[in-house]
Amino acid sequence: MKPAVLFDVDGSLVDSNYLHVYAWQRAFDAEGLPVAAWQIHRCIGMDGSTLVRALSRDAPDKVQERLSDGHSRYYRECTPLLAPLPGARALLRRVAALGLQVVLATSAPDDELEILRKVLDCEDVISETTSSRDVDTAKPEPGIVQVALDRAGVDAAHAVFIGDAVWDAHAAAGAGLPCIGLLSGGIAREELQAAGASPIFADPQDLLEHLDSTHITGLASDAAGAEQQRQ
Repeated sequence: MKPAVLFDVDGSLVDSNYLHVYAWQRAFDAEGLPVAAWQIHRCIGMDGSTLVRALSRDAPDKVQERLSDGHSRYYRECTPLLAPLPGARALLRRVAALGLQVVLATSAPDDELEILRKVLDCEDVISETTSSRDVDTAKPEPGIVQVALDRAGVDAAHAVFIGDAVWDAHAAAGAGLPCIGLLSGGIAREELQAAGASPIFADPQDLLEHLDSTHITGLASDAAGAEQQRQ
């Protein structure tokens, strides 16, 4: 199979992280459990159940369920504000044009993923996707990355992960993949580096403009070589 580039979506391709912060903050306020926005932002990108447990301080199960439901409800109200990050669509199309698989390796619920895919409007170049139903525990556990690799039919040596959170970098490392970091999710460069992401770019547009300096170029060479052998 062709080598693959695995993409996180929230905060990496779609400008959604701060809408998630807003939705979670409203959900916690509704339960009488106010949480500061900065604390929520620090958890965006990790497994949703883990986020709820951590920020609710292990509230009863029914409260945690209401928090998750509340987040989903308030987030849906914000979806008209969703937009691709600069260069996101062009980056996906460039990766596909290089002969690589474009894989959305996200742990977003199916209904949110459907919205994100509509926002991206790149269905013709997306090879495979994952969602929250594919694993019991999402990032920073590596399971969702491994599912994405399996669906793409490649091993870690023939793939790279692109994400905006320390949880992305940890998940990629757990699956044996290199991780390219993006600052578009609001996490500091130093934190992404400490988590193992390298190199790091501002957003998809910045990555697109410097694509030749990344591991993606090597994957493209592998894809071209494999194609020549087949011919």
